[in-house]
Amino acid sequence: MSIDFKSTKGIFQQIADNLCHQILEGKLPPGERVPSVRDLAVEFEVNRNTLLRTYSILEDAAIIVNKRGIGFFVAENAVELIRKNEKTEFFNNDLPEFMRKVELLKLTESDLSDLIIILKNNSKS
Repeated sequence: MSIDFKSTKGIFQQIADNLCHQILEGKLPPGERVPSVRDLAVEFEVNRNTLLRTYSILEDAAIIVNKRGIGFFVAENAVELIRKNEKTEFFNNDLPEFMRKVELLKLTESDLSDLIIILKNNSKS
């Protein structure tokens, strides 16, 4: 993942989002060690303090846990917590904008149904 320096989201939040998506995709399963601050700082080409802030946010959200002297690990219930947070964000931010577009474009139920079928078929490939 590359960092979008023009984004309205902070770099630390973009990295947190990336880690959460890796957890949802099963690339970082519950109980697995999260890459070290040093390693991710090198990977994302950011200051270690940025990663420390990212890990602090994820730890405060109970998505990762710090095992002193060993490192950070994905929490056992991280997937459920992330899904809950993502759903809330979707319903509060993305869905209203989507509905506004639906109204502006005068999309019908049939248009949306066709789109859902196309998206489902594409995700199976």
